[in-house]
Amino acid sequence: MTGRLVRARAVAAEARLTVRDHPRHLVLFALALGLVSGAWAPWLLVPIALVAVILAGHPGVALAAVVAVIGGGLGAEARCEAIRTGTLPARVGAPLRARMTLLEPLRERASGQLVARVAPSDGPARGEPLLLRLRSRALVTGLRVDPGDVLDVRGRLQRLDRWDVVQRRRGALAAVEVQALRETGRVRGGLAGALDGLRRRAEAGLRRSMPLEQAALLEGMVLGREDGIDPSVREAFQASGLAHLLAVSGTNVMLLSLLVLGAAGVVGVPLRLRLLVALVLVGVYVPLTGAGPSIQRAGVMGAAGLVAALAGRPASRWYALGLAAVATLALNPYAAADAGWQLSFAAVAGLLVLGTPLRQALERRRLPRPLAEAGALTVAATLATAPLLALHFERLSLVSLPANLLVAPVVAPVMWLGMLATAVAQLGPALAAPFCVLAAPLVGFVGWVASASAELPGAVVAVRLPGALGALAGYALLGVGWCVLRAAGQEAVRRGWSAPRGLVGAGGVTAAVLVLGPSALRKGVVEPRPGETVVSFLDVGQGDATLVQRDGAAVLFDTGPPEGQVVRRLRAVGLRRLDALVLTHAELDHEGTALPILEAFRPRLIVDGGAGWPSPVQRALPVAAAAVGARVVRAFAGDVLRLGRLRLAVLWPPRAIAESPPEGTPNDRALVTQVSSGSFDVLLTADAESDVTGALELPPVEALKVAHHGSEDEGLAAELELLRPQVAAIEVGRHNTYGHPTPSTLATLRRAVGHVYRTDRDGTVRLHAGAAGMSVERLGAAP
Repeated sequence: MTGRLVRARAVAAEARLTVRDHPRHLVLFALALGLVSGAWAPWLLVPIALVAVILAGHPGVALAAVVAVIGGGLGAEARCEAIRTGTLPARVGAPLRARMTLLEPLRERASGQLVARVAPSDGPARGEPLLLRLRSRALVTGLRVDPGDVLDVRGRLQRLDRWDVVQRRRGALAAVEVQALRETGRVRGGLAGALDGLRRRAEAGLRRSMPLEQAALLEGMVLGREDGIDPSVREAFQASGLAHLLAVSGTNVMLLSLLVLGAAGVVGVPLRLRLLVALVLVGVYVPLTGAGPSIQRAGVMGAAGLVAALAGRPASRWYALGLAAVATLALNPYAAADAGWQLSFAAVAGLLVLGTPLRQALERRRLPRPLAEAGALTVAATLATAPLLALHFERLSLVSLPANLLVAPVVAPVMWLGMLATAVAQLGPALAAPFCVLAAPLVGFVGWVASASAELPGAVVAVRLPGALGALAGYALLGVGWCVLRAAGQEAVRRGWSAPRGLVGAGGVTAAVLVLGPSALRKGVVEPRPGETVVSFLDVGQGDATLVQRDGAAVLFDTGPPEGQVVRRLRAVGLRRLDALVLTHAELDHEGTALPILEAFRPRLIVDGGAGWPSPVQRALPVAAAAVGARVVRAFAGDVLRLGRLRLAVLWPPRAIAESPPEGTPNDRALVTQVSSGSFDVLLTADAESDVTGALELPPVEALKVAHHGSEDEGLAAELELLRPQVAAIEVGRHNTYGHPTPSTLATLRRAVGHVYRTDRDGTVRLHAGAAGMSVERLGAAP
């Protein structure tokens, strides 16, 4: 114990000396922490200032650090106020007719809804960002809608939904529900307009002489344009750990700088001029690719390195990282909550801390330098981002390392060919064709590796971390594991071993603790007892997700919206495996998280009630189901499915209606199912209200999942007279913009049903039905 205490004190003393040797770094990171705290937790400003004083070791440095912390906090508060302020929120509900500039590509949500940020080009709200919502792609059929285009928009102002939180952080103040849209033939001017022109010519060049799928991937890798990539392909890149290739970041900036410096050096351009040209091109490339959080960070760091080289001074990568943090946070302090921002900075910090030691350890195993370099970078970035990936996406890729090693040799050639194609396309798109032809097979190889890796059994493991504290615990575990590895490495060097003998064992322990440890933090719930049926009405926000379990069999009806964290909710109720997934219909709030569910729980059977509707989830479902070995079937009125002691009887829709061409709303064709287990019955109505279910022969049931989140339903009272449920559950999101559940529906339910629960107030509601009767377990509303 004494020896370990001495070593710990030595490490702490070394850390203090390192900080005191770099006072600029301390002040810079103090400013960055002040910016974060001012936006999210002002109460942290004083503790951060005290820590900075302790670490400073010099009165002048301590004073500068305190000023930086307080100044950062005040600056963040002022900047946040500027982002939140505008005229649009006061006009919510009013009709709107204005010319608007499209600020980003249209993105299709799982429901088929198209969204993008826009800014009015005229009127009192000129320049205030808002979210454009289009319910149907027909509104833009035949129109050119690229970033920078000025559109004539007619619609109605609405509040942002809870799943628009990212847009809110980026400055959007409201949403406009589009009723009509037309081109004006105009584009924005100024520097932004000039960049739009560069981007359009670059995109036209990258689409030359390449298959559409490979051209979309090349655009993603070079320009960060993901909207043209098929959802199933994006899913494969995520599952294989290669998604970072589609998000322009530090790799792009580094390869651009190397390309410019190398090409200019070949033709004899002086070094200082080469550095200036590279600096200018980096400054153009960042906004050209959309100026997302990761490329902003990379651009600032790259520019700092080039400026240091111009000044003839060595570049400090830690100082550049701090400078990038300050620059991005000063622009938008809310960026710190963005998953991309967090992952970008965590990856770079991991490379700075772990990259060199890991490379040296691999070289001691006599691996070739390029392979050791690629392996070290991949392992370092993977470990540094693992807790954040588990926090935000609740899964980790186990094939990331081999997949990244396989594509490593072709990434640089692909980027360079794509950048050269982008450059020559400014003179004419046809000139880019030779570069695209050379890049096509390399891009195809990257896509093949992503697809093949994602299809491997166990490619992805579900990992749940309980909030920010769970992520911090994950990093603490990684720190402990790294200390063990470092001690093993020092012992290996002392004894002359070719490689640390404890490397594999300690690494395995660290990985196991990271993957398995969080499960021990799961909130305790009452486990299903033998012979007991448990129905969990999951708290997934404004959407549906209902889990039915008995004697080891588990069926999930719908998955909620992408932001509903259904995987986390299922882990919280103790689910380990899933036998069947039922998708009642093709709308975002019901099927939005189907693909992550397939990866996390690998159901054997998928009952698809959304077939025929052209939503992104429906398009990606066949490939995703095949990847996990799931069988996809249709179900119609009269069909009965048995899973152990569970009996699923489909009451709606009939085959003739379900197989007719899609039209109207998917709600009218949603699967209505009666689930029976012994003497217990629950009716799951999805979004089918009494205009559908009123014509059915409904049997009495013990429990009812209220249709359509408790919306207005004139025939509900008559329906309840037939059903006579003892318990009714409403799956609904807090503060939703639809007014669900409506007062009239609540009044009707309270008159006819003994117990009414709602997930926005009660959280996940678990109904236990067994020989002793029924009991209800409420887990509390999710934060």
